[in-house]
Amino acid sequence: MSYDVIIVGAGPAGASAALFTAKAGKKTLVIDSDQSVTRRAWIENHYGVAEITGPDLVDTGKKQAAKFGAEFVQGKATGIGKSDNGLSVTTDEASYEGTHVIVATGMFADLAEAAGLATKPGTEPRIKTILDLDAAGQASIPGVWGAGTIAGVSMHTIITAGDGARVAINVISELNGARYVDHDVLKA
Repeated sequence: MSYDVIIVGAGPAGASAALFTAKAGKKTLVIDSDQSVTRRAWIENHYGVAEITGPDLVDTGKKQAAKFGAEFVQGKATGIGKSDNGLSVTTDEASYEGTHVIVATGMFADLAEAAGLATKPGTEPRIKTILDLDAAGQASIPGVWGAGTIAGVSMHTIITAGDGARVAINVISELNGARYVDHDVLKA
């Protein structure tokens, strides 16, 4: 089975990306190692949410993406490579094929380094290594993208979630061959 988009990481960046790709009708797989640092957070600065625990924010984001058909598998991604149908992501237990891969691994650069993606020194406190991406979020291997903390944005949940959405819109636009916009209208 091949996916349109494989997302590695289900924290705010990854789950937000999955929400957009799945809602756009793209076959989406999220590989989640359940190591998001957001799981240890208390959040009072996420627009539209008075206050929330990190685990509740992560779980809500995953449920939103699943509502639109995103599939989730538990596992730690260990590699990204080329395959007959595009790209493959391997975990300790399986391999998955897809057209695009979004790396949303937060503080963890081990997958990026194992895959041979270009990296550079981090810009945020305590973030040693980030992906070297173009302005759209594309990595050094065609079809691989980065979003969130691993992409060098501030690790605040509202910012990483927004970056996941931004990169997902760019991936959807590339898949569609035209700029994608997702606007729902209030029902009367």
